[in-house]
Amino acid sequence: MSQMLRAFALRKARLARRFRLLRDKRATVMIEMAFCIPLMVLLGFGGLEMASLTLANTRISQIGLSTADNASRIAVGSNLSLPRVREIDINEVFTGAERQAEGLDLGTRGRIILSSLERNDDDGQWIHWQRCYGDLDVESSFGDAGDGATGTDFPGMGPEGAEVTAPPGSAVMFVEIVYEYEPLLYEQWLGERTIRSTAAFNIREGRDLSQVYSSPGVTPSTCS
Repeated sequence: MSQMLRAFALRKARLARRFRLLRDKRATVMIEMAFCIPLMVLLGFGGLEMASLTLANTRISQIGLSTADNASRIAVGSNLSLPRVREIDINEVFTGAERQAEGLDLGTRGRIILSSLERNDDDGQWIHWQRCYGDLDVESSFGDAGDGATGTDFPGMGPEGAEVTAPPGSAVMFVEIVYEYEPLLYEQWLGERTIRSTAAFNIREGRDLSQVYSSPGVTPSTCS
């Protein structure tokens, strides 16, 4: 009888020890998960934030290239005269940029600055005219309309030492985009990020460079 009791007690002790070990392992896993899950969530959302910022940079760059390209293709006229640039043509270029920027709220959070870089009578570089789209209150980083109207001191548009210049008898459509990126989740840490992009295209064919012609019932997209 005593041997049976001892065997039962020994078996009970073994089962108790096994349950303790199992409970200890589960507790360890729970503690490890409690420490790891917040870090994993933080890294996951951080990856989403970086992907969103990268996508916004790419889209802004593509919009700038498309805007400059479309502006370089403006050609309205007849075989008897050089094509003219009209206010309605410029507005249509901006409409295309607006459609391309759907979801970015570019009209409120950004600005597109379109400049016509040409040569003046002294063979220097000259910003003949500028038009803008978007409510963001920023100015061009490379000059305003009228800069370089005379003389040869104005170097062109673009970063110092790498300015874009217009060839004789032609023009360059130079586009700047400034966009205030709004973070998805980390606004308090990252704050608003300003995305800047530039693009330039030579006009595709000869055009009347004397002025931008008015269009009945169309409001010019001035930068003021």
